[in-house]
Amino acid sequence: MNISRILNNGIIEINKKKYIKILKVKPINFNLKSNLEKEAILNSYRILFKTCDFDFQILIQSNKEDLTKHFSEIEKNSKAEEKNIQEISKKYIEFIRKLNNEKKSSSKNYYIIIKYEEKSEEKDDIETYAVENLNNNYFKLKECLSRCGNIIQDIPSKDENIDILFSFFNSRIYFNN
Repeated sequence: MNISRILNNGIIEINKKKYIKILKVKPINFNLKSNLEKEAILNSYRILFKTCDFDFQILIQSNKEDLTKHFSEIEKNSKAEEKNIQEISKKYIEFIRKLNNEKKSSSKNYYIIIKYEEKSEEKDDIETYAVENLNNNYFKLKECLSRCGNIIQDIPSKDENIDILFSFFNSRIYFNN
């Protein structure tokens, strides 16, 4: 994806007619909800899909956990313990390392990307219209997803947008390690 620039409000200009905005989502744990709550959440999602008449994409990014500090803490604490506790600690660390190497231990980041693309040649100030459109769509998504219990964060920082884009474009590097 060619990126022309990132505006001060975090909106990313792909080209003179296409803009995107990245939103970070902190999801709920659906499995911990009661059946009544689950039904209410599903109804809120139905409203979301009926209300949001614009393009958006949901992205999930898995990151392998860095457990170095956790292992160091376990090793430090087990040194003062009896021999059998030290042995259990070593086996625990080996087990967790194996899980982590098999990519079964990961954290997830959730994002929504909303897009604005101008189809006509007639608009003079496409950027202003794109910013307004993307912000309106952001507030629609935020309202609908908040009803479902999710927390939606705008990402106005250029640096944070760059970090997110870099991590997505270079995800193969991370997954192969």
